Amino acid sequence: MVEGGVDLIQLRGKQQSINELVDLASDLHKITCRSSVPLIVNDHAEVARKVPVEGVHVGQEDDSISLAREKAGRTIVIGKSTHNLAQANAAQQESADYIGFGPIFATPTKPDYAPIGLTEIAAVHVDVRTPIFCIGGIKIDNLEQVIAAGARRVAIVSGLLKAPDIVEYTRACKKLLIADF
Repeated sequence: MVEGGVDLIQLRGKQQSINELVDLASDLHKITCRSSVPLIVNDHAEVARKVPVEGVHVGQEDDSISLAREKAGRTIVIGKSTHNLAQANAAQQESADYIGFGPIFATPTKPDYAPIGLTEIAAVHVDVRTPIFCIGGIKIDNLEQVIAAGARRVAIVSGLLKAPDIVEYTRACKKLLIADF
């Protein structure tokens, strides 16, 4: 992914202990740091106290932005997952540094959330000034639709992880994103 040109990587380890996440984050950060790619840890701000990751991402049921900042113990980027326009506005009021908005399409990483579709993408970009990453079921096959609906940034998970050639898949996605801006 780094070789392909991703702009950031999020470490998501829902089944791992904090100690396992610290070890994974430490190993990954050695790679991402060499390429100046920020590493964001999902859910657990306390990892940022032990590993110099660049940020933490919290969900609706996780710590507040302020508590995550406190747990990190230093200045880092903190993002928040949102699933509708009201949550996106609330995350902006909470001083999130960026917002994850979705799931746009059905995704195995969020099986309990109904897809929100493409219709609110333009509206959230009008109402919210905090950087927004559309996420959820986005793959190269539907990326142009997501961009056409108004997305400026996207997070791609399974499309990248399941690609036969991750480097080329990453480059192709970036090319589509850059072509529209």
